[in-house]
Formats: sequence, C-alpha cells, structure tokens
Amino acid sequence: MAEAASTQQDRVQAEAEADVVSRHLPPGYTAEPTAFTPETGNNDASHSSPDLASPPEPQDSLRLQGGDIHREIFKIGARAKLGQRAATFAQPNIRRSSTFVPRNHIPASEQRAPGGFRRQFVQQQRQIGFNAATAPITRNFVSFLALYGSFAGEDLAESDDDSFATTEDEAETPPTETRPLLGRRKSTRRPIPPGDAGMTKSFFTLLKAFIGTGIMFLPKAFKNGGILFSSITLITVSLLSSLSFHLLLRCRQRYGGGYGEIGAAIGGSKLRSLILASITLSQIGFVCSGIIFIAENLRSFLNAVSPGPTMAIGTKTLIAVQLVVLIPLALIRDISRLGPAALVADIFIFIGLFYIWYYDIFTLATSGMHPTVQLFNPRDFTLTIGSAIFTFEGIGLILPIQSSMAEPGKFPRLLYIVMVIITIIFTSVGALCYATFGYKTRVEIISNYPQTSKLVNSVQFLYSLAVLVGTPVQLFPATRIIETKIFGDRASGKKSPALKWKKNAFRTAITVLCGLISILGASDLDKFVALIGAFACVPLVYIYPAFLHLKGVARSPWVKGGDVFLCVVGLGAMIYSTAVTISTWVRQ
Repeated sequence: MAEAASTQQDRVQAEAEADVVSRHLPPGYTAEPTAFTPETGNNDASHSSPDLASPPEPQDSLRLQGGDIHREIFKIGARAKLGQRAATFAQPNIRRSSTFVPRNHIPASEQRAPGGFRRQFVQQQRQIGFNAATAPITRNFVSFLALYGSFAGEDLAESDDDSFATTEDEAETPPTETRPLLGRRKSTRRPIPPGDAGMTKSFFTLLKAFIGTGIMFLPKAFKNGGILFSSITLITVSLLSSLSFHLLLRCRQRYGGGYGEIGAAIGGSKLRSLILASITLSQIGFVCSGIIFIAENLRSFLNAVSPGPTMAIGTKTLIAVQLVVLIPLALIRDISRLGPAALVADIFIFIGLFYIWYYDIFTLATSGMHPTVQLFNPRDFTLTIGSAIFTFEGIGLILPIQSSMAEPGKFPRLLYIVMVIITIIFTSVGALCYATFGYKTRVEIISNYPQTSKLVNSVQFLYSLAVLVGTPVQLFPATRIIETKIFGDRASGKKSPALKWKKNAFRTAITVLCGLISILGASDLDKFVALIGAFACVPLVYIYPAFLHLKGVARSPWVKGGDVFLCVVGLGAMIYSTAVTISTWVRQ
C-alpha cells in the first residue's frame, strides 16, 4: 500500500513537472519512443508529400540542433506519459533523472538495486549539508519555472499547451496504440506538485511578500496620525491581520483550494466573483500607487542630479514615460520570466531600508527628535488607518506560500513569527523617519534625505527602479483574473493569432488605464494610498475571511460572535475611512 501511494504521488508530480517544462520547449518535438522520424530519401513517392488533412505527428527531439545535449529535458515529459496507456495496468515506478530533479528520498525498490543503499546515504548527507546560506532559492529549474503564477491560491498561469484537453476532445481522436483506455477527467486546473520548501525558505519568502512599496508610505502616515497613535494603529492592524489570516487558513484546512475557491465552496460563485474582484481592485491600486511613487522619486532625483536650472519635468510626464516600459512587460505571458526582475527589486528595496535606518538613527543620536513631532494629529489621523492596512495587505500570498511548504502544518506558527518581525520593521521605519524630519516628512521619504549626497541619489534611483521592475508582477494577477473572465479559462493565443492580439490589446488597455488613474491620484499620494487601503484592502483582509469562517467553519456561539464582530468592525472601518479620506481629498 505504501509503495502504491508513493507511485501515485510520483506520477502526479511527474505530470506537473512535465506540464511546466512543456511550456518552455519548442512544439512538435518529443522524446517518446513513438516519435515520428521523417524519411529523407525519395524511394517511395507516397511518402514525399504529407497528408495535409491530418495534423503533423510529433518529431523526435534528436532532430533539433544539439538534440543529444537537451535530450533529458524532453524525457521529462516522455516519462510522465508512461502511465497513460491504461489506468488498470501496473507499471514501474516513475522516476526522473537526478540530473534535473534531485530527490530527498530513494524508495525501497531502488535501494534494493546494486548500489542503491549507498546512493540513499550520499543524498542524505548532501541534504544535511544544505543550510540557509548555501541552499538555492529553488532546487531545480523546474521549480523555478513554477515559482510564480499562483496568487491567492488561484491558478493564474496561462497555458499554451494541449495537455489539459477535455474528455470530448479526446473522444474525437481516433484510437491508437498509445491512447489511454480511460479518458482524463475534465479539469481546468493543473495538477499541483507537493510542496518541498523548508522553514527557512518559507520564512524569507513570507518576509519578502510583506515588505514592498507600502513601507515607504509609512513615514507620511505617521505624520498624519502622530507618532503614538500611528504606532498603536500599526500594532492593532497587525493583530487583526494575523487573526484574519488564521481564519482563512482554518477555512482552507477544511475546504482546500485558493481564496476564490473557498468562497465558492462556502458562499457560491457570486462570492468567488466578489473576492476575485476585490483582488483585482487592490492589485490595480498597488500598481497605480507604485507608478506615482516612481514618478515623484524620479522627479526629485532628476532635480538633484541635473546641472544648472531645475529640469521642468512634471509627474504626469514621468508617468507617461513609465508606460513605455510597462506596456511591453505587461505582454509577457509567462510570469516566471519576471522572477529575476522581482528579485532585483527586492534587493534594491532592502538597500533603501538599511540606508534609512542608518541615517535616522545617526541623526537622532546627534541632533535629537524634531521639535514638531506630535503624539496625535486629530486632523488627518484617519489617513493613517488606510495606509497601515495598505502596508499589511499580503493575504494574496499566504495560501500559495503555505502550499509550497513540505510541512504546511507548521505554517501558522511561522506566519505569526513573521508578523511580529514585520510589525517591528514597519513601526521602526515610520517612527524613525517622522521623529527625524517632523512636519517636513514627505510621501516620497527618500526626498527628505540630503539631495547633494551621491549615495542618496543612488538609493533614490535604485529604489525607483526596484518599484518599476516589480510593477508587472503586481499587475499580473489582476490582468489574468479579468482576462480569464473575458476570454475564458483556457483560451490560448498559441493557435489563434487573432485571440493573441486581442489579449495584447487588452493588456495594453489595462496598463494605460493604470497610468490614467495614477495621473488623477498623483496630486495627493498619501490620500490615494489611504483610499486603496480602506476601500480595496479591508474587505480582503478583514471582512471576507471572517464571513467565510462564520458560514463554513465556526460552530461555537462565541466563535460566531467573534466572526460577526470582525465583519462589523471591518465594514465600519471601510465605510468610515473611505468617506473621511474622500472628503479630506475634496476639501483640500
């Protein structure tokens, strides 16, 4: 029984990895034994012209240039299809080559082979030798290709292959020797490989998920609310967010799936659509705020480094310039290709944070706190609430990170540890910057630092570049959710150039729309961020998880009462903060 379960798990993982690899290989070539090898001779006239009515058969990958070198890559897909002859036949255990997919464990059937026990021991010793400093971000290139494309637990990756054809399509194909006896189950989701991430990797992934552009808006949020009120607000928002994450994880434990699928299982398709709409709105808000932030920082950077008179380049012009870069990046279908850009962005963000800590602590130690610092600002304190919620909104990455873990049961404890750490980081950045600059604190906080310093100019430019290259990654979930709604879940432009160009036009329109929204909100970035946090993020973080837990999990009257209380508080905070932010914006 144990070996049969292991074989089934290996087969599922093999199919998932084959699907990932197939999206990056040239179509029409395979490493299967039945691959077609066209004859080069002219002995038979009947073979000189192919039958145009029938689709071309897959050719042997060895016919490609360097085919013997990359043969093992094509074999990943070929091995995954060994089990498709018939589900009723027994078959050997499916194992990939260790050259491409290293394994943590060798089954007993392979250990009994000559040298098998020794190989198991060597691999165990190699695994023991890995630590946080030497372990790679992903174990192999297959894992790297599958790293992105899952947001809020939803399958947002676009597929251009035919590996998920429906049962009706299979029924139309003529029977062949290699056709499965049992048709595949109709499904719109790819098989999910089992998670393999350890605690250390998941810790840094979580940390990176929460620390983004929102942290740069906190100094102005502290100015709007006062240093004491803003600190208390951040801690309160952190505690409520942790509670909401816990409720969502409890729902996921019972129903499985992503955020939207949990909503569909508990509240029906309308609730799923509402959740996905909120995700789309929040992601577009993040993109727009990032575009404004980039424009403001680049304007300050150009004013600082330009010789002679100040350059007369406005924020709107810099937003338009960004669209020239963002539109081509938005057309990228495979989100994994944006992975290196996102990694570079994270490095630049942490460089900016370290400089902020260094300068603020040094200035406070030598000059003391700015005399205009307030404990509470009764005029604009509501803006602090929306900005704090905006900063802690990372619920879309909670479920994918848990799914990637080898031991998902340990995820809640890890999540609480990360929440404590990021609360300390967020509070320290906001409080230190406000204590250093007082009423002079700006939205683009890096502009507060000495503009004559080349180091400050470098940090300013690198941070703007970091946000710019990370913007397509933030826009991708919103684009795919709307695209799926319009064009269908599995509509691919690979076989239809017209559909591909329709999708290109749609993605271009979405990017231009974000630019237009950014131009409208560029006058008051702090109020725009507060509005996004209050209107778009509050439902995702506080209202939906509590409602889902109330309807699908809660049984005790006390637990149900707590869910209702969190829903009411979230709804009240959303309405009040949104109304006050809009009125403040209009009044000024």
